[in-house]
Amino acid sequence: MTDWDPRALAVLDALEGAGFQAVLVGGCVRDALRGAAPHDYDAATAARPEEMRQVFAGWKTADTGLRHGTLTVFSGGLGVEVTSFRSEGPYSDRRRPDGVRFTRSLAEDLGRRDFTVNAMAWGRGGLTDLFGGREDLAAGVIRCVGSPARRFQEDALRLLRGLRLAAQLEFKLHPDTAAALRDSLPLLDWVSRERVMQELSRLVCAPGAQGVLLDFPQAAVRIFPELAPAVGFDQRSPCHCFDVYTHCVRAMGAVSPRLTLRLAALLHDVGKPAVFAPDAAGAGHFPGHARAGAELARAALRRLRLDGASRERTAALIARHGMRLPLQERAVRRQLFRLGPELFFDLAELDRADNAAKRPGTAPPAEHWTRLDALARQILAQSPCLTLKDLAVDGHDALAAGLEGPAVGRALDALLEAAAEGRLPNRREDLLRELERRGAPSPREG
Repeated sequence: MTDWDPRALAVLDALEGAGFQAVLVGGCVRDALRGAAPHDYDAATAARPEEMRQVFAGWKTADTGLRHGTLTVFSGGLGVEVTSFRSEGPYSDRRRPDGVRFTRSLAEDLGRRDFTVNAMAWGRGGLTDLFGGREDLAAGVIRCVGSPARRFQEDALRLLRGLRLAAQLEFKLHPDTAAALRDSLPLLDWVSRERVMQELSRLVCAPGAQGVLLDFPQAAVRIFPELAPAVGFDQRSPCHCFDVYTHCVRAMGAVSPRLTLRLAALLHDVGKPAVFAPDAAGAGHFPGHARAGAELARAALRRLRLDGASRERTAALIARHGMRLPLQERAVRRQLFRLGPELFFDLAELDRADNAAKRPGTAPPAEHWTRLDALARQILAQSPCLTLKDLAVDGHDALAAGLEGPAVGRALDALLEAAAEGRLPNRREDLLRELERRGAPSPREG
């Protein structure tokens, strides 16, 4: 552990030069032990807030939370959050301590932290690991410091942080921590919806998200009650070997780690239980489930305060999932025109993941999606006409051809669709000829 950013070490040196113990703590120590470069730096010190101010009087600083002992110090452009060693009082709101007591004890400060892998410190004297964090890191375990129930009672956001950390590191929760987490999930009601969405966004895009959500469906249902009927729901379909919830989570794990795509995959079949319609033989059918699921997802994401653009993009993917994408140039051109390239490729990826999460041998082979992607990109490389601004004629041409009022827009839209699908070349002379045909008076008018 020698490859620390020298700018962070300069902060420790300033504090120690003034006579105060100072260490790096939390995620930067955890990441360094894993052989990963820390993406940010936190430090802790025996200096009290007023003493930190004196030490860094000549430095650029920001009062991040000085009342609770945190000062951000900028060292060569690197922001280092420095917090006084402290112990904490009760958490009446299940989120923040009612008060803090500053201490000179590093051990007391580490003992208040959430998980053992985050409760290690490094200073010039080496590593301080009082709770077995290094062993848990090597074993791939997320374990609370002290009593798990107490840790979650103190700060309910730790429920999601623990799951998110397990997903990011691809770790498992220690059995005691896992049991306490499941029992403590009602505490999430104390957490603002915005903070839930922030943690959920990081969780679902993490590499181990699939494993975590399969292990903790209770947590997913607490966040998305709309998913509750999906857990254990038998689809009664020869194409499916998983219940609806498991199918959705496995599809989520098979798409790129982009938020709207991951959320769409997680919720893409949320509408199935409500529209389940078995046939005479008992096989399951789900008429209209995509549209129903889009409405459920839209409402859920609005409740979680997801921004409007992301919410609508997610709902659009769910509403359109399962569309047929044949390997035919005209059909692909049509969908590229109707959807736009970005939505087309996201839907193709969602469709691929949806099929990958079905019973083996019942979906198109992987080659289908590779060829579909190649065909779409080949079409786009030809600079196809997909929007009105790409069209070789415009409204002035339509007026010159004798069209008026709404007929202008209808004619341009029809030409755009024909050009986009390859039924009509996007050449000015061909399009002008078509406009003139549309603008010519009928024999009865003549």
